[in-house]
Amino acid sequence: MKKALLLLVFGVLCAPFASFASEADLVVPDLRQSVFDGIGGMNGWDLLLYGIIIIALGLLFGMVQFNRIKKLPTHKSMAKVSNIIYETCKTYLLQQGKFLIILFLIIGVAIGYYFLALAHLSIPKTLLILLWTVLGILGSYGVAWFGIRINTYANSRTSFAALKKKPFDVMSIPLQAGMSVGLLLICVELIMMIAILLFIPGESAGACFVGFAIGESLGASALRIAGGIFTKIADIGADLMKIVFKIGEDDPRNPGVIADCTGDNAGDSVGPTADGFETYGVTGVALITFIILMFGETGLIPNMGFASTLIVWIFAMRVLMIFTSVLAYLVNQAIAKAKYSKKDSFDFEAPLTALVWITSIISIVVTYALSYVLISDLPNGLWWKLSTIISCGTLAAAIIPEFTKAFTSSNSRHVREVVSASREGGASLTILSGMVAGNFSAFWKGMVMMALMAVAFYTVQDIDAFGEYPGIFAFGLVAFGFLGMGPVTIAVDSYGPVTDNAQSVFELSQIESIPNISEEIEKDFGFAPNFETGKHNLEDNDSAGNTFKATAKPVLIGTAVIGATTMIFAIILLLKGTILSNGQSLLQIELTDPSVILGLITGGAVIYWFSGASMQAVTTGAYRAVEYIKKNINLDKAEADIEDSKNVVKICTQYAQSGMWNIFAVILSLTLAFAFFSPNFFVAYLISIAIFGLFQAMYMANAGGAWDNAKKVVEVDLKEKNTALHDATIVGDTVGDPYKDTSSVALNPIIKFSTLFGLLAAEIAIELIVHADKTGEANMAPYIGGVFLLIGLFFVYRSFYGMRIPDKPIGEGNPNPEAKAKEPGTNHQENVKVEASKN
Repeated sequence: MKKALLLLVFGVLCAPFASFASEADLVVPDLRQSVFDGIGGMNGWDLLLYGIIIIALGLLFGMVQFNRIKKLPTHKSMAKVSNIIYETCKTYLLQQGKFLIILFLIIGVAIGYYFLALAHLSIPKTLLILLWTVLGILGSYGVAWFGIRINTYANSRTSFAALKKKPFDVMSIPLQAGMSVGLLLICVELIMMIAILLFIPGESAGACFVGFAIGESLGASALRIAGGIFTKIADIGADLMKIVFKIGEDDPRNPGVIADCTGDNAGDSVGPTADGFETYGVTGVALITFIILMFGETGLIPNMGFASTLIVWIFAMRVLMIFTSVLAYLVNQAIAKAKYSKKDSFDFEAPLTALVWITSIISIVVTYALSYVLISDLPNGLWWKLSTIISCGTLAAAIIPEFTKAFTSSNSRHVREVVSASREGGASLTILSGMVAGNFSAFWKGMVMMALMAVAFYTVQDIDAFGEYPGIFAFGLVAFGFLGMGPVTIAVDSYGPVTDNAQSVFELSQIESIPNISEEIEKDFGFAPNFETGKHNLEDNDSAGNTFKATAKPVLIGTAVIGATTMIFAIILLLKGTILSNGQSLLQIELTDPSVILGLITGGAVIYWFSGASMQAVTTGAYRAVEYIKKNINLDKAEADIEDSKNVVKICTQYAQSGMWNIFAVILSLTLAFAFFSPNFFVAYLISIAIFGLFQAMYMANAGGAWDNAKKVVEVDLKEKNTALHDATIVGDTVGDPYKDTSSVALNPIIKFSTLFGLLAAEIAIELIVHADKTGEANMAPYIGGVFLLIGLFFVYRSFYGMRIPDKPIGEGNPNPEAKAKEPGTNHQENVKVEASKN
């Protein structure tokens, strides 16, 4: 099937087209043209070269944090568990690496064909572009690997630190690990992009940026989607056993627990890290594309000096944000240590919230200061206007987490309402009240984004330098501002998988049952352990991790949507610049145009298909995992059989990759199909998936976050485990799992990949139309689009009917109703133990 898809997709593309190349025409200006009097007349090329020193220092700081965490003390029983988790994660990532090779071959053929056959680039230049596509994939893959390595060191260290009387390190260690991931991610990204700017010839650099962005997007899409499916299959499978067998959160006898720990990293570490790497890069590529299309030598308003100045300014800001993030982290760490290091308990969310706001404030101050130094000589007060626009994005990255906490924090009114509703109405009201929280959150966060984007637009609307399209550049800068404090955004996101794993490591290590363990720890590590307080602090910290995982999601999806508008603008410019033989432009984007209305409807349909398809993979995979665990769990053993745990991991991997194949085939095929049907229809389609995707993602992410922390309130604050209330909130959490960690988060790379690959597809479609117009031959684009549509619909069908839970005859059931009390799943513990022991 995979080979058939490859042949079908690229067999229809291999037709003799005339030369038409837009990406090939993205010539990056010579950065030496920009001279900055505020720093002694240094030119832009030299400035960015010196910026590499700051990047290197950021990398060094991140590696120092890594080594510090590695050297922190932990008990050998906990280190053993974290190593098992890491080895399982390695197996998963290696499998994903093979998957990415196949995906690259598919996309690489398209890129190679486009630049060789259509753009008539030389073979060396085309190979250079393909090299940067590979580097984009490797960047996403490499930072994801680093993320799981440091997180699996940090989880056992955090778990062991919880045994101490003072819980400060339980917060400090995961945050330290997160900063290491965030700094490495941003620094690697910047080194790659600055290398293109400085060392790749301008006539090839633009195409290399696009290839790099497509590679990043491809890597992030695979790792985010497959990771999201994997983690929730494992999570649901492990959680449902708590209801079925009345066992603990991370009972070592449950074969699903190791898979769940692996999934915490596959979905909540690998996915977000690759996603953050891609988001940061694609936003930069979108801005560079806009600048070149507007001010490049073939742009709408050619001004190479201005283009060079803007590009250097943007990247100088990005480099300095490494410094501001490190400074904010050190300041916050000093404040937090002074306030909390001697306390027996404190709100784990407080220092994380303070870090976000300190970083935001420092970033805004530095934005204005650096802009004044670099571009104060530009006309129309551009330095403060552009700084204001970026600051809108930076504020959004701080304000949106506050709105997220209002709907997902354990202390929020919405989460408390979920608990209250669950107590009286069971799982039904659990789910309904969580949906309410999700819907309200989407409204308020949508309004916040709209307000800040409106401020950005009104700030820049009267600037003639940006011609007819000042709002597009403003929106791109808002997306840039979203990521201005990128290391900190990634840090608080990475906090979650460490805290989640730390709780599991504690239980799986069975450290409490080790003979003379208290004396051993006191002798070897110099403190008397407190196991009960440790468990409580780990559960409480996991709740904070859940909240801050939720805060990063709207930042990333918001950046994707706002940044996508800049890439869509590139397609609009292509259409506008394409004049047919009748003298009319190919651009016909009007609300009264039927193709535009149809495109808007189609985009919404695809978003809802994707939400269902990704959850279908989770549902069927979880069904298989639960089926397997029920048959193989043995509660008379001290821990699960390692082979049983490996088999659960295999089930998760199988359905994650099957689901990913279906999703990738649909997105690829429909992107090509809709571009070939009508470029105007396609533009409307891309706008639609961005808008529908934004609100669907925010709704699902925050409903899931509310359900997750409602369960934590019952477990930690109310201490009502193994009650009807607990069972109801577990059901809500299992519904929320694919909502928040599969479908919602994967919409981000789906939107960006559709837009980036859509730019390539739109250019091929435009060439078909132009060729037909010039020669009088039939336009083959709609027919080719029809072939791709059929391929896409086949995989849409397969994403459900090829993945569904197997049917059972309606009349099939237990012939002996009296025996139901003895079946697993009825919460009668003694009967379950008998059944389990028979297996």
